[in-house]
Amino acid sequence: MNHGQQSGEAKHEDDAALTEFLASLMDYTPTIPDDLVEHYLAKSGFQCPDVRLIRLVAVATQKFVADVASDALQHCRARPAPVVKDKKQQKDKRLVLTMEDLSKALREYGVNVKHPEYFADSPSTGMDPATRDE
Repeated sequence: MNHGQQSGEAKHEDDAALTEFLASLMDYTPTIPDDLVEHYLAKSGFQCPDVRLIRLVAVATQKFVADVASDALQHCRARPAPVVKDKKQQKDKRLVLTMEDLSKALREYGVNVKHPEYFADSPSTGMDPATRDE
């Protein structure tokens, strides 16, 4: 078998896999609604009547958001934990996603986020001042 035949067979397998994948998108309900994807695609000047393509964009967007959230969680975990004075607070080990964590994660994907200096980025922002311990 020569190289031309091998690449032809591989192309046929790739085409079959792509066709099967696109057909599976018809039965898939993405997390991001089709109408929302269509809105932002239209806003950017792209219109397509094929729902499979709309869902493909939704799946890619969902993957991107999940990857950014996962990376931001890693940045959050890498941040030094605040000193806890109260035993009750010591048991509460919830992680708080900050703009700094999110900005670092997005920067890895080439997205630079700038927020104003007055941006509230503290876990206790909005809490009753009597319960705050900063």
